[in-house]
Amino acid sequence: MAEPWFNEIWFGTLYGSIVGGGGGSLGGVLGALAGVLAPQGKGRGLILGGMYTMVVFGVLSLVFGLVALFAGQPYGIWFAPVLAGVIFVAVAGGLIPVIRRRYAEAEHRRLEAAAVRQS
Repeated sequence: MAEPWFNEIWFGTLYGSIVGGGGGSLGGVLGALAGVLAPQGKGRGLILGGMYTMVVFGVLSLVFGLVALFAGQPYGIWFAPVLAGVIFVAVAGGLIPVIRRRYAEAEHRRLEAAAVRQS
């Protein structure tokens, strides 16, 4: 086993609590905003930008964790980044097509309403 990059207890605890708590809270807020604003066609840049940011952070976290795993780092160093990366990529990445579809539906309803008003 290689020399640990960090103190594994502190790193795992801090990474898990900060990224897990902060990232989970951010994901919850973005999900709630998407549920309210996407059907209205509002906040597209904020919501989709936040989701894409979560996916990018998840990929970076996953890459860091996998590099640590293959470098022979202890469990406390690689596990929290891998877990956070998988969750961020799966949840935010899986919701992006759904949110985009809700915005497309809102745009379609807006165009239909405009057509009805003009006729």
